[in-house]
Amino acid sequence: MQRKITIATRGSDLALWQARFVQSELERIGIASELLILKTQGDNIQHLSFDKLEGKGFFTKEIEDAVLSGAADLAVHSHKDLPTESPEGLAVAAVSYREDPRELLLIRKECTDKHAKFHLRRDALVGTSSARRKSLLRGFRPDVKIADLRGNVPTRIEKLRSGQYDAILLAAAGVGRLGLDLSDLHVEELPAHEFIPAPAQGVLALQTRENDHELIAALQQIHHPDVQACIAVERRILNLLEGGCHLPLGAYCEEDDGNFKVWTALADNADQSPRMICLESRQPDELPERVLRRLHSIKPASVAITRDLRPGDVFGHLLEAAGCTVHGVALIETKRITIAKVPEAHWVFFSSKHAVKHFLAQAKLPPGAKIAAVGKGTSDELRKHNLRADFIGGGNDTRITGKQFAARAGRDRVLFPQARGSMRTVQQQLPTAQVINLVVYETIERPASELPDADVLVITSPSNAEACFAHRKPRPGQEIVAMGHATQSALRDMGITRCTLPTTFDDAGLVQAVFAVLSRNEN
Repeated sequence: MQRKITIATRGSDLALWQARFVQSELERIGIASELLILKTQGDNIQHLSFDKLEGKGFFTKEIEDAVLSGAADLAVHSHKDLPTESPEGLAVAAVSYREDPRELLLIRKECTDKHAKFHLRRDALVGTSSARRKSLLRGFRPDVKIADLRGNVPTRIEKLRSGQYDAILLAAAGVGRLGLDLSDLHVEELPAHEFIPAPAQGVLALQTRENDHELIAALQQIHHPDVQACIAVERRILNLLEGGCHLPLGAYCEEDDGNFKVWTALADNADQSPRMICLESRQPDELPERVLRRLHSIKPASVAITRDLRPGDVFGHLLEAAGCTVHGVALIETKRITIAKVPEAHWVFFSSKHAVKHFLAQAKLPPGAKIAAVGKGTSDELRKHNLRADFIGGGNDTRITGKQFAARAGRDRVLFPQARGSMRTVQQQLPTAQVINLVVYETIERPASELPDADVLVITSPSNAEACFAHRKPRPGQEIVAMGHATQSALRDMGITRCTLPTTFDDAGLVQAVFAVLSRNEN
């Protein structure tokens, strides 16, 4: 392709970074380009939040008009800003790699609380103008106050630094691409399966005239079809809802060996907590319709979980916001076992919050030891003790976590603080000579009669499974959610074969699993 093309872009630091990135990609395949910088409606109207602006395409229309008119050949957009339907005559010809899709919660350091969700102090003032972010905040932290926040990324951060807010929410992609120094702030990286991103967050869309066949063909050299396959699921959900910036919708899809998994959060408005669900399929085209059928068919029910509910409990709040009644009763208590000596080890692997509490209450880590956590919940418990895990397992299969950790640990010796009678699933994935088992607590059963009969029972551990069903069976129609494969295995040993596994070992994963079973009949 011989001609020099013109790229239309907004003039913010981030938009220019994105346009120049595309310029470098085009240069790599031998295409010269120049920039045309334009202002959009979203740039001109700074006094209103996104959910109060009229129409769609606040950051795209003027740029699209330039391409349609021939003033430019190519538009570079943050894909999440694009309406789901391109204007007649235009097409998205290629998409970029996907930058980190997560949200960042930036907190002034004096406003942190290591014991609170997201490490944000109670009643904090959080800045965001996104309906989706507002809804998710209402779900996870109903105590916080929310104020609108506009401006480009550096401007928003300066407003935080000046004390106008205690914290703000930003897309990690924008902060990462600009390479901003955040050392004076506390940064919380919010997992995409929990604080679910906007559809196509972190992806750039390259839009051109649909009859510019020469340019479209050239752009295939920098197109990422694997990214396109995932964001097509996310964007189809948005399209079916006829949504834009006004809609409190999060959708995030991952693909693994042909299996597509999509996390979705949806609320009726920004002031409501979202309903959340995770579904998977090897047929991505059918996922968006199924996700929405399931989300719209969730009916209130009674839910019981085998742990005590605490004030501000996210699990209880998200379900109660959807009309469910929630009860929590731990069927086991833990009793500390005194440690005589802590063996030397290169790693300490914590497989539960209890292991963290009972080990650190009486001992210190071996000198120089790295820390591993089975999942985010255990990692969060470590952070309450001012410790950060060097390895954090993902998903709900401890066998896979064990294999991933074994690859990371190599030949290092690993200390496992654990309960008496632990199933030792992770340990079985490592050579025996590398494993040091250290019993730091034991479990004591409480009467199962204290747990109310409910439409959905959430069983949080093998010990709780045994305590709950040692002398009874689930009643007909009662749904069981098992927190992890070890709990599922314990249930199967008792003849309970029908249960649902959450995708992650945290409140978000449990809530998504409960909503999934409450909508199962509509699948």
